[in-house]
Amino acid sequence: MTELVPGGNVPLPGGPLTLRVPGPFDVSALVTGDDGKVRGDADFVFFNQPTAPGARLTGDTLTVDPAALRPGATRVTVVVSPADPGTPLGRLPSPGLQVTGPGGRALARFTPPALRQETVLLLAEIYRRGDAWKLRALGQGYGDGLAGLARDFGVEVVEEPAPAPQPFIPAPRAPVSAPPRAPFSAPFRTPVSAPPPPTGAAASQAGADGYLGLVNSARAQAGSPPVSLDARLSSAAQAHAASMAAAGRLGVEGGDGVSVYQRVVTAGFTFLTIGEHLVSGPRTPSDFVAYVLRTEQPRRTLSNAAFTHAGLGQVAEPRSGDIFWTALWARPFTAADLARTAAEVTELTNRERIRAGLRPLAPDPLLTVAAQAHSADMVARDFYSHTAPDGSRPWDRAAAAGARRRSVGENIACGQRSAGEVVTGWMNSPGHRANILKPDFTHIGIGLAGGGRSGTYWTQLFGA
Repeated sequence: MTELVPGGNVPLPGGPLTLRVPGPFDVSALVTGDDGKVRGDADFVFFNQPTAPGARLTGDTLTVDPAALRPGATRVTVVVSPADPGTPLGRLPSPGLQVTGPGGRALARFTPPALRQETVLLLAEIYRRGDAWKLRALGQGYGDGLAGLARDFGVEVVEEPAPAPQPFIPAPRAPVSAPPRAPFSAPFRTPVSAPPPPTGAAASQAGADGYLGLVNSARAQAGSPPVSLDARLSSAAQAHAASMAAAGRLGVEGGDGVSVYQRVVTAGFTFLTIGEHLVSGPRTPSDFVAYVLRTEQPRRTLSNAAFTHAGLGQVAEPRSGDIFWTALWARPFTAADLARTAAEVTELTNRERIRAGLRPLAPDPLLTVAAQAHSADMVARDFYSHTAPDGSRPWDRAAAAGARRRSVGENIACGQRSAGEVVTGWMNSPGHRANILKPDFTHIGIGLAGGGRSGTYWTQLFGA
């Protein structure tokens, strides 16, 4: 069985899958195609509508048979919300996903990092890659409630006004023109009298005008140092905005299958850490910055003191005129920052061991070489696994680096943006936590590399 962290994925066998989320939660699912939109309200599976072709909800358990999904379906997004609509997820235990395959075989588990005020969690997704199906852990909080999330997927929701939250009823059809919105945000309303948006190079230049001053003013109010615009980040942002506009949907991966992080590396910017805002709707840089500052998670990204450089791209979708924005925030890679971040991961890991009454781990330069090589390899060869495409495993990589340890363990993660975030994610996952707190381990090596489909790829290599 695979223990997943946010961004991790696992291949699925053929046949029906059972996904269970025990606890005080409501489970829902949205069936979509490559465009990320439902075809109609029948694609929304929730407590008032527990079945759809290939999907059935029974209590806390969702059964999905990918082969039986409606034609054109390529993705099933599993959603969790509090059973009590007035309770934020931060007041509840982290929902744990248990996935089993045919015959009751345990396939994967995923416990996302703790949330705060978010009211909905995109927990995981089943998606088709070529002729095969995979499960990806998401762990993405969302602040608009279940009704807001459903709208973002194209479900037209009718909410009856009442003093307390009420169940909502999907309307008979899904509007095909519903514009996508960024997670953690309410919809951005564009005035009908707004002038036509610029396109192409004019849009890129218009987006840069005044943007840096707005951003750095907001950062100063948060006590963060200013950022500078970087032409490579802006080039990558513009390319990703164009790809999203061409596909008519927001996504870390554009319509061409290339992730925004891959575009950054291709543009020549090697990063240590990175953040992004993917938004549609605002018409001007001022509107865009105001939109980002409205909710906590996007505001934290904009004001993150770790970021030193920024880039902005905007492209109008040709049919609807909606503007797709990509804002990038990054810190360039340096050897000193790499060493500092690796030392911070080691310190946080040892803090957990000391708290559990265990001896701290000593840094091992050879394990560090192997860990760094694996993180870089996952980026370069576009995979995420303990087993590399050449078949090598953690102990093989440790031996190849010259380490002579009688036992070796490995934790990997992708998508986390800081040492604190990645160690917290590992500690919230039973399998990764067991490695961190294994009494036999005496040494550790840390590696991290930016790029690939999921941002930063992290490796912890343990030895005894």
